[in-house]
Amino acid sequence: MAASLHTSQLGSAFFGERAGICVSTVPVTRLGFRRKTVECKESRIGKQPIEVPSNVVITLEGQDMKVKGPLGELALSYPREITVDRQESILKVSKAVETRRANQMHGLFRTLTSNMVVGVSKGFEKKLQLVGVGYRATVEGKELILSLGFSHPVKMTIPDDLKVKVEDNTRITVSGYDKSNIGQFAASIRKWRPPEPYKGKGVKYADEIIRRKEGKAGKKK
Repeated sequence: MAASLHTSQLGSAFFGERAGICVSTVPVTRLGFRRKTVECKESRIGKQPIEVPSNVVITLEGQDMKVKGPLGELALSYPREITVDRQESILKVSKAVETRRANQMHGLFRTLTSNMVVGVSKGFEKKLQLVGVGYRATVEGKELILSLGFSHPVKMTIPDDLKVKVEDNTRITVSGYDKSNIGQFAASIRKWRPPEPYKGKGVKYADEIIRRKEGKAGKKK
């Protein structure tokens, strides 16, 4: 009897005033989220001005820029978040809007612009070194021929905008006015025989430091 009475009381709570019982309600406040404004700091690299030499011609057309110098000509298209202003012999790369994406690209495109100006006026170079018995390199016409311990020599076609020089059969110098192309071609040379960590044999950059590993020790008698 008591159990049935208790059940009827619980059931009546869901029907409210119909059962003659007042059910108290607690107001629920609506939860909200506050957006925090992200403050983009000025890039230390991006805010640095770029000096343009007198022998370099800059052409700006909207978001496109062409750079012409004694060594060659390069072009670059900028995204809408980046603007380029020229004041006499100074180039300044700035952000058009204050967003995180603009802040990320600010320093990048300032560096790309500087590389273009320096490349067409002075040029860049990347040096590699061959380490290993019988490893040698030669240049024949527009081909770089590498002997890296394979059953056949490796022949690589030299791009038109690059120059390759070999000294002492083991030192390779890649030079040109486009820094990205120089790095790409140098990386493709190194890829054929990356330096191994035990004896350091392979193709390495001249300023590369190879972390050596200790070889396996034999059994102790």
